[in-house]
Amino acid sequence: MTASPGLGEPRTASPDLLRSVFRQHAAGVAVITAAGDRPVGFTATSLNSVAAEPPLVSFGVATSSSSWPVIAEAEHVGVHILGEHQQELAATFARSGADRFGPSTFWRSGPEGVPLLDGVLAWLVCRVVARVPAGDHRIVIAQVVEGDPAGGGRPLVYHQGRFTALRD
Repeated sequence: MTASPGLGEPRTASPDLLRSVFRQHAAGVAVITAAGDRPVGFTATSLNSVAAEPPLVSFGVATSSSSWPVIAEAEHVGVHILGEHQQELAATFARSGADRFGPSTFWRSGPEGVPLLDGVLAWLVCRVVARVPAGDHRIVIAQVVEGDPAGGGRPLVYHQGRFTALRD
């Protein structure tokens, strides 16, 4: 039997193997926000649509994240789908120690007090219904309360360890 093209030698499971494999997986880029004593937020490429009835989404968050203590207690979260023009915003919310809600971030308080980012392709406000332990992360499942899909434009994508745009 001949080997299929693209198949290399198998490697033992490790964090490095997982990261290497998922560098090959293009993912949409979202920012998750929540209100606490101060607003928090982080860039997520783990956003998924879970169910249509009721409308549910999920995302992963590291328990070591500076946003986790607020997300762990939040009743509601904001989900923002970023456009290709928002690479710097995605980088800001991904960078440890960044002033994510500083002067360069345009946002407002939305439904349920959730911080809503301006200029995104679409946003949702969701009620958290579960936080599921998953290794050093939690998978948050949240039910959509309201949102707006009308931002328009092309999505920001994460691939090969960098933010990029779709090509025609």
